[in-house]
Amino acid sequence: MKVLETRIYRGPNLYALWPVIRLRLDLGELEWFPTVKLPGFAARLVELIPTLSEHTCSYGEPGGFVRRMTEDEGTWLGHVLEHVALELQCLVGTPVTFGKTRSHGLPRGQYHVVYSFCEESVGVAAGRFARRLIHHLLPPELEAHDPAPFDFAAEFEALVRLTQRRALGPSTAALVKAAEERGIPWIRLNDASLVQLGHGKYQRRIQATVTSETRHIAVEIASDKRLTQRILEQLGLPVPRQSVVVDAEEAVEEADWLGYPVVVKPLDGSHGHAVATGLKTADEVRAAFGKALEESCGVIVETFQTGNDYRILVVGGKVVAAAQRVPGHVVGDGLHTVLELVEIVNRDPRRGVGHEKVLTRLELDDQALRLLAAAGLTLDSVPAEGREVYLRSTANLSTGGTAIDKTDVLHEDNRIMAERAVSALGLDVAGIDFISPDVSRSFRDVGGVIVEVNAAPGLRMHLAPTEGKPRDVAGPMIDGLFPPGVPSRIPMAAITGTNGKTTTTRMVGHVLKLAGHTVGMATTDGVYIDGKLTVRGDMTGPWSSQLVLRDPSVDAAVLETARGGIVRSGLGWRRCNVGAVLNVAADHLGLGGIQSLDDLARVKQVVVEVAEDFCVLNADDERVARMAEHSPGEPIWVTMDPGNERVRRHIRNRGQAVTLEPGLNGRLLVLYQGEEPVPLLWARQIPATLEGKAQHNIQNAMFAAAIAVGLGIGAESIRQGLRTFSMDFAKTPGRLNFYNEHPFRVLLDYAHNAHGMEAVARMVRELAVPGRRIGVIAAPGDRRDEDVLALAAAAARAFDLVFLREDDDLRGRRPGEVGELLRRGLLAAGAPPERIVPGVYSEEESVLKSLSAARPGDLVVIFGEQLSRCWDLIVGFKKEEREEDDAMARRPRRRAVG
Repeated sequence: MKVLETRIYRGPNLYALWPVIRLRLDLGELEWFPTVKLPGFAARLVELIPTLSEHTCSYGEPGGFVRRMTEDEGTWLGHVLEHVALELQCLVGTPVTFGKTRSHGLPRGQYHVVYSFCEESVGVAAGRFARRLIHHLLPPELEAHDPAPFDFAAEFEALVRLTQRRALGPSTAALVKAAEERGIPWIRLNDASLVQLGHGKYQRRIQATVTSETRHIAVEIASDKRLTQRILEQLGLPVPRQSVVVDAEEAVEEADWLGYPVVVKPLDGSHGHAVATGLKTADEVRAAFGKALEESCGVIVETFQTGNDYRILVVGGKVVAAAQRVPGHVVGDGLHTVLELVEIVNRDPRRGVGHEKVLTRLELDDQALRLLAAAGLTLDSVPAEGREVYLRSTANLSTGGTAIDKTDVLHEDNRIMAERAVSALGLDVAGIDFISPDVSRSFRDVGGVIVEVNAAPGLRMHLAPTEGKPRDVAGPMIDGLFPPGVPSRIPMAAITGTNGKTTTTRMVGHVLKLAGHTVGMATTDGVYIDGKLTVRGDMTGPWSSQLVLRDPSVDAAVLETARGGIVRSGLGWRRCNVGAVLNVAADHLGLGGIQSLDDLARVKQVVVEVAEDFCVLNADDERVARMAEHSPGEPIWVTMDPGNERVRRHIRNRGQAVTLEPGLNGRLLVLYQGEEPVPLLWARQIPATLEGKAQHNIQNAMFAAAIAVGLGIGAESIRQGLRTFSMDFAKTPGRLNFYNEHPFRVLLDYAHNAHGMEAVARMVRELAVPGRRIGVIAAPGDRRDEDVLALAAAAARAFDLVFLREDDDLRGRRPGEVGELLRRGLLAAGAPPERIVPGVYSEEESVLKSLSAARPGDLVVIFGEQLSRCWDLIVGFKKEEREEDDAMARRPRRRAVG
């Protein structure tokens, strides 16, 4: 069983609207061995992973997957791998449920195994683990059986450790979940717990439970336990007496002065590390001082308060939860040793490594052994039934403690005390460590002290207490960052299609900018923030969209979204306000598993499947029109056919559309909002349409208008934006860029498929050109032969003279191969041979040769690849210098005389 390919989809994709991993798996000889032909396989698998018996696959009830493996014809091992990979992720604390396995087709035995993930590295590792486990469980007589030693427990432990390093911790995960429930988008900013909530200018950040609203000075105060104690004491709040000491002997002196028992702890420690409580002798104080000094630059000695350990959580100035924390311990049964009792406790499925689960495993370290010795016990002692044996002096969950919810019984005085303490320090979120005999009674009556204020409190004890009611403590934190009415999302449009994406994206961006927005755009030639290029290159994939959405200055996003990014890794975001599909035409077919126009349409449909408010669709393209059924957004139709019945019916039903209507002064762009027509502007008034001759840019302008409407932009702003949008090279490189400074005109365009070539060729034929029309055409080498021939055929009738060129990157083709296909396509479409310039040239050569061949009044149309290079050659061309260079090249060289 081999993994031929691994694809990671980090956003909505062809398989799901959430992140998934897709493995292309080759079963090899195992194709002939479904699970029923593998004696004992299912039983051994379930013995190792008993929770697989809970999977409901195929039968809709627990046990369904096991039945699938053992009954009828069984199931194939790709399907087994899917379930094992999912369950392993659940067991290590990253719960996932979605998966599916489908045959890849030919050759037989290959499958697409798709399963979801929470943390990418854990999902990938779970897939590898699942594959090794399956090979290990195969019968020895099969070649695929792996005879190498396989330690399931060790492998599983390694996966747990990986999860601890890479997955979001329980507090961060709870906050992210609360954000998702409120429709707030999030982006993980590092491999730890730094997360951006919201997009663009509305973003906030969290790092565990520290938020972008947490004041730095407040954290500094809370980190200094001595300073915290003084501030709270000055407000009359209950705190222990304490002193900061610099050496062990001073610690003993302070303990003698304060009176035993005492507490010794680091000045700026956390998670209860190196905190020793209930110390009764000078030797214990000295030992505890040494441990505390290892954790901090200073050590505190303070009075010991008897009572229970409580954590009171305050968010936004209000108590939201309280819990009693019990130090890690075992309870004797009169039968088992302390060591055996620890092993029994650690078998609790709620316990894991670190923060993996709601409880942490008990560990037998120096502190545990010291407490055992103080109790007169060893690891081999058998405690009496009911005797509690403590292995920790502090009650932190991270050291094996447990929690009991006490929110509903917290006394009002204690609540007010906690809120005052947090307010005094200026924290937005804090955990008060409070020692009291009984938190349900006032500290004024029974005593109690605040021993610490935590600026980054863990939420685990409140989210999933060992006993009592779980509390939604993450929700109030998110509501504090995003109160009702405060937005978290910026208006966002995603634009896809075979042709016209870049021009439409730039048109929409221009309209939004004139309407007062700071716009982030991702396009084929780069990422633009407020009109300034920030990253150059093809920026139409998920990574580039993240660049826009992370920028704190952006308040509107327009994202060109290409097929390639969706096929390779999905979308870079979960939802958009407006999703637009301009057209679906033959391009990139045969690449990335996309074999037909229907396949291509399915890829582009992903954009409208996540469009919340509106899907802007081409009503004249049947494949695009069908996508409306799959979008949660309301359609805004675009049609160049004023009689389109689909659109007319939609308008009668009070829907919205942008149409092209005939009139006395040409063709008029009209916005329909219900049956109420709103004239926008004449097509010839839009500079990008070349006085109405560039029909494809008329359509692009119509899409831009519809998208702007979906984003809430008014008609006057749309008119102004389209009327002032120009097609110069600086704004839209490679999209109808004219240069008029030579005795002839030059047009640079990026059309690289038949559909795009047809649009430009139609426009070229309509332009008034006193001289010849000269074309420089090419096609990407990774396109199918029939696509290259179709591109040439589209160009055949537009030009009086054609130069053939090839890209710098031939993409697997032989030199001259694409050029020959272009020549054949031109001839097949009726182009006379004399119109085709002999030879196939590089891009630079073809540009210079075509410019040299041009005469006054000609139009030279260059379809470029390296657009900046082409434009520089066009602008810098001087016919006289070129002719002189050619003459020098033709001049015969004299042979040197010896």
